[in-house]
Amino acid sequence: MNPILIEFPNKIETDRLYIRPCMPGDGKRVQEAMVNSHEQLKKWMVFAQEIKPIDEVESNIRQAYADFILRKDIRLHIFRKEDDAFIGATGLHRIDWDVRKFEIGYWIDQRHQKKGYMIESVKALTNFAFQSLNARRIEIRCDPNNLASRNIPEKLGFTLEGILRSDSLTADGSNVCDTCVFAMLANEWEQ
Repeated sequence: MNPILIEFPNKIETDRLYIRPCMPGDGKRVQEAMVNSHEQLKKWMVFAQEIKPIDEVESNIRQAYADFILRKDIRLHIFRKEDDAFIGATGLHRIDWDVRKFEIGYWIDQRHQKKGYMIESVKALTNFAFQSLNARRIEIRCDPNNLASRNIPEKLGFTLEGILRSDSLTADGSNVCDTCVFAMLANEWEQ
């Protein structure tokens, strides 16, 4: 089946959140969250090394929306139901439709940290990928030193399959770093 023909819901809901595809017009809210969380994000995220102007963020979102339509990459935005506050982003990346393998990535506006929102989002997205996209394998990769990020797959029962030594560069490109590879297989997911 051609991935472009795969249906995707308008939103994935949890008790407190809804997760939807990034959309043209989201740039202002995303840029505000990135500015607010810049110091925290730049330590771990390549895209956050400098504060991007609103037009650049909006352009990036529109490209991501085009990739979403083509099912090349599925970037999703997370909102709190009670007030429609944008709290962060997640998505399915490095997609292999033949294998049905996806990598989940995520980041959160620091104003919304330590409330369980990201674990709730990743759990819902994992559930969706296994149930609706017939995923066989889901990976989460992170720097071993990013304890907040690493905590998500650990709490959700993903298996740490290994640590790839000297696998990538730090977000700022100044040093080589390791990468944790966590995975969950369809027959292991019991949520």
